[in-house]
Amino acid sequence: MTYGPAAVLADLLPTMDGVDEAYIYGSWAARHAGEAGPPPRDVDVLVVGDADDDDLADAALAAEQRLGREVNIHRVSASAWRSPGGDPFLTSVRSRPLYTIVRSGDRS
Repeated sequence: MTYGPAAVLADLLPTMDGVDEAYIYGSWAARHAGEAGPPPRDVDVLVVGDADDDDLADAALAAEQRLGREVNIHRVSASAWRSPGGDPFLTSVRSRPLYTIVRSGDRS
């Protein structure tokens, strides 16, 4: 895939300081995994790490301009992501399909 949410986000997020991991979740990830449903209207992204909120907002805007659809980036700390349970949002995200953009350990 050379164009689309996965390719666009793979151009933007891996080089950003503070991005330890990044995933597309929600309806786009579900459709990519083969789940039936309507086409996604937006792209939901989970960033694990301590990336700057302004940098993430800039990345979301750049992705939106390239994709022509809304991109929502949600950042969580590495400790919150690795903590089992406790956060209903993260529990829900973990239980559904994820498309990996940045893997832990990909960055040097």
